[in-house]
This record gives sequence, structure tokens and C-alpha cells, in this order.
Amino acid sequence: MVRDGYYYGLAALVLAVLLGYFTYPAVAILPLLLGAFFLWFFRDPERVIPDTPGAIVSPADGKVTNVGQIDWNGRRRNRISIFLNVFDVHVNRTPIGGVVRTVEYRKGKFHNAMGETSSEHNEQNIVTVEGEGQTVILKQIAGLLARRIVFNYRAGETVQRGQRIGLMKFGSRCDVIFDLDADIKVKVGDKVVGGSSVLAIVPVTVTRLRPHQVPAGERA
Repeated sequence: MVRDGYYYGLAALVLAVLLGYFTYPAVAILPLLLGAFFLWFFRDPERVIPDTPGAIVSPADGKVTNVGQIDWNGRRRNRISIFLNVFDVHVNRTPIGGVVRTVEYRKGKFHNAMGETSSEHNEQNIVTVEGEGQTVILKQIAGLLARRIVFNYRAGETVQRGQRIGLMKFGSRCDVIFDLDADIKVKVGDKVVGGSSVLAIVPVTVTRLRPHQVPAGERA
């Protein structure tokens, strides 16, 4: 469980005790239920991370709401958008392994995260990861209820595919932007699981070793 769940759950428990003590015990039921919801919302289950070469995995649990192309920094690129409702796990994971090249936080609005304009106008965190022969951009986009985006790494740090990297609270959206030569594996309406579901696969070039390059003990 994410530690935020304990903070919110403890606050709800304290409120329940105070209300039950100073008013009527039945009044404490509502904050107790709210506390239980917080503990459930901030769950952080383990995931099986695929080892397929060139795979781009989902950064979050949710529903695929867009599969298309956009112009990004003067280049045409693929974009997959994933909407997280309040019932989804909100822990974010990195789509690929590699080096975090840039982390850019942008203030913005809190429009419905399912709307197309949210990708440009909502509060968001833009992360660029370079590795596995590709560069992938992850956008953590706030929604109507989300008021905090958490990203736990800095530029220059290394992450592994599917590794936990942050959190978005109470409904939001993730955009994943990547090269056009990728083979996309999902479609609009699909449910995806953070760290486990493969969104796309980028071709990986395997360089053959010359005879004198084969490590000792591995010759045929």
C-alpha cells in the first residue's frame, strides 16, 4: 500500500473517534467507511513485468481512450491515452527501462481527463525516458478530482521497465508517446494493467557477433 493511504485512513479514523465520542456512535460509521475506502484506493499490488524485447508497458491501470498520432516536438509520433477512474489502482509505472532524461511539471486546469483538451491544458507532469533503443514520453495528467501528481525520480536516474515511479490521486489520465515504427497491441476500449499490459512493441535490432567477439565458453 502507498503510504498516503495510511495518512488518509488515520485521519478518517481520528474523525470517527471524535464524532463517536462527542455525538452519537452511529455518526462514526461514515468516516470509518471513508477510511476503509482510502485504504483500498491506495492499494499497490505486485505485478508481473513482461520481458519481451522492445515492449512498452502500460504506466497505469485504466481504460484506453485514444490510440492515434500527434505532432510532438516537430515529429509525428504515436500516442496512447489511458483514463483512470477512482476505482483503478493509481500507482504509476515506467513504460520502458532506461534513463530519465527530463522531468517537466506544468501547472494547468482540472478539466475532465477524458476530454481531448486535458492533454494540453490540464496540470501535468511530462517525463522522458530513453532506453532499450527508444525514447518514450509519459504524461501524468490531472483530472477533475486529482489535485496532486507524484513522480519520485529525477533527470539522470535509471529506471527499470514496469518499475513504480509515482502516483496520481483520485481520477486522472496517462498519455504514452512513442515512435511510429512500433507495433501497437491495444485498441480504444481495452482495459490495461499498469506494468503488465503491453501497449506496443518497438522492433529491436539484434547485432550478430563476429566469431572473435563471441565470449569465451559460448562457442559452439
